[in-house]
Amino acid sequence: MANRDSRDSHGGRDSHGGRDDIDTWLHDRIEPLPPPPGTFEAIRRRARRRKVRKLAVSAGAAAAIIAAAVTVPQVVQLPIQSGKTEAGSSPVNSTQAASPSGTSSAAGSSRSAIPTASPRNPPVPPNFRPSSLTAVSATAVFTIGQASTPGNCATQYCTSVARTLDGGATWSGLAAPLTGAPDGATGVGQIRFLEGMNGWAFGPELWATHDGARTPWTPISTHGQRVIDVETVGNRAFAIEAACTGSGQDYAAQCTSFTLYSTLASANDWTKVGATTTNLTPAGTGSSTGSAALVLTGTRGYLLAPDGTLYAGPVDGSAAWRAISGIPCETGQPQANGQPAGALLGAVTAQNLILDCTQNRLIYVSSNGGKSWQQMWTAPTAATATSIAASPADSVVLATDQGIYLLPSQNGSWQSATLTGTAPAAGFSYIGMTNDTRGMALPADPASGTVWFTTDGGQAWSSSRVQGP
Repeated sequence: MANRDSRDSHGGRDSHGGRDDIDTWLHDRIEPLPPPPGTFEAIRRRARRRKVRKLAVSAGAAAAIIAAAVTVPQVVQLPIQSGKTEAGSSPVNSTQAASPSGTSSAAGSSRSAIPTASPRNPPVPPNFRPSSLTAVSATAVFTIGQASTPGNCATQYCTSVARTLDGGATWSGLAAPLTGAPDGATGVGQIRFLEGMNGWAFGPELWATHDGARTPWTPISTHGQRVIDVETVGNRAFAIEAACTGSGQDYAAQCTSFTLYSTLASANDWTKVGATTTNLTPAGTGSSTGSAALVLTGTRGYLLAPDGTLYAGPVDGSAAWRAISGIPCETGQPQANGQPAGALLGAVTAQNLILDCTQNRLIYVSSNGGKSWQQMWTAPTAATATSIAASPADSVVLATDQGIYLLPSQNGSWQSATLTGTAPAAGFSYIGMTNDTRGMALPADPASGTVWFTTDGGQAWSSSRVQGP
């Protein structure tokens, strides 16, 4: 609030209503005293000397700038504009012993920030093979994968990150974590961004960027645990850590204990969300193995535990999550991306959920936040589903080993989506909708080097090769 003038509101009168002597003196005309002789001439001489010195300094600075422009390469910062954040992949303070940890970062910000195009973006490395996608708007998408010449990654890091700002029409390269592909307890193969600034590469390691991947990523210690899922919403990120012994690309296999963590998006300080979502085990024992998954909405988050229990809680970090109910099927073993193979969970709103039980091909919906489930459809019998998504318009899309299927909101029959270009032989491993009309999908085999996009609600899809112009 602006400061008000503190002068007497009575116009300078005393408490008896009359004007005092001080008031009279203040309102008399004051004649300034003349300066001593020679004062103005001294001021003129000093002004001339200052002008000469200023010209000399300016000339020297200009010479230095010209020299720097010739000898020092420029570092270009990509411009950032504010925008609305949209979850693209499903859609944190003290460090604890078994938690991902790191130093708080002041460089990042949890504000919505979508990068704009720059003519100096680095090119996409050759032979890019995408393994994960994340969207920060309907047209701005990040991807991570392996690039360069196959077989050379034993002696150099081939993990690469690329980004499109125009829905796959063009791609540019970005800085990537200095690690390899998933291999047991090491490497990364998945990516999530909250907006254009704060992002995470994971599976099984965990790396973070808070400047839109313009500079090297920061490795985050997980103290021997493996990160099998990361999701973001609002100003926070959530992660599932697990104790696993799977080898090679099956980093999320043979996991016996799962814990949910969270952090403020602009920091690297991860803590457990609560006791109820700590050390979750398959079927209630430590001898079995299973998988888990996260789904976040604008206000509420859901954790599908390996024993089939669904946990839910606020996404603003204000409270621990609690058990809601059990799902009508088993989670099953993990897929290559760490997601459960037997139970594919998605959300349309904070209370409206969708679940594909792949063993019996039954698809369920819940309108009360997972408290109860109603069987609605049977998935296409000729395919095995790998990922499910629902648009705000209530259409359902399925990624399968045979292609993409659409269940429009206006009728109850599945349609095989039209694929423009060479259809992936092994089908698709991931699908997601960013709004009613736009979505993205990822082939199960990264060797194709493509990402697929739809602009008509999932009826037709076209491929975009992740490469430079």
